[in-house]
Amino acid sequence: MTKIIDTVFFDVGATLRYVVEDKEFAAAAERDLMELVGAKEDHDTFFAKLTANWNKYRKWAKTELLDVSEMELWLQYLLPDYPAEKVAPNAARLTRLWRDHDGRRVVHDGTLETLRELQRRGYKLGIIANTVTETEIPDWMCRDGVADCFKTVILSSKVRLRKPDPAIYLLAARCIGSDPTCCAYVGDNPVRDVEGAKDAGFGAMVLFEDAGTADREGKAPTVLPDYRIKSIPELLDLFPPIEGR
Repeated sequence: MTKIIDTVFFDVGATLRYVVEDKEFAAAAERDLMELVGAKEDHDTFFAKLTANWNKYRKWAKTELLDVSEMELWLQYLLPDYPAEKVAPNAARLTRLWRDHDGRRVVHDGTLETLRELQRRGYKLGIIANTVTETEIPDWMCRDGVADCFKTVILSSKVRLRKPDPAIYLLAARCIGSDPTCCAYVGDNPVRDVEGAKDAGFGAMVLFEDAGTADREGKAPTVLPDYRIKSIPELLDLFPPIEGR
């Protein structure tokens, strides 16, 4: 590590945590979601419509590099034909249930210990994540006891900006009080995460090679990361104690 890095930002989905298939967990989430909005269609019809609306939203968000709030997401995009008085007050819960229908989210081995050790070594830690939920990541941080590790948490659903727009990276750097050249970003997407960090002028980009050589849409990378790791604890080899450098 040649650059003077004192700040490390993380992606969350697939980087710090991953999805484990759990059919009972997912089925319960789907039942609760339908009950919450008073769905009149049968299960398959309801979720076919919801999935189609979701895919349309995702295409728009990735094209415009913008995200919307949870309330906007459900009222305008996912369930625009349902009564607003049922959807609006339950938007946050609906988002959580929609995410849970994919499965349970668990941390990668050694993640919590690595975060605490990087904090102990003197690094400022933060999160920059594309996510439709405004509360699930903060709740996870509290539940697993690492909320105090992160000085800044930037979520696309809160700030509307979306990776790979360099503006979301620069916003995070300003919020945490670090020059971008002193920041590193750790993410799993070999296209979006790498391009955004590089365009923002971050001092280092570390690719957690969990997603293969192309991103989830099959786009091949045009910019290379500075470092590649196979597990989160390998970050401790890249970021020694600041005081001793």
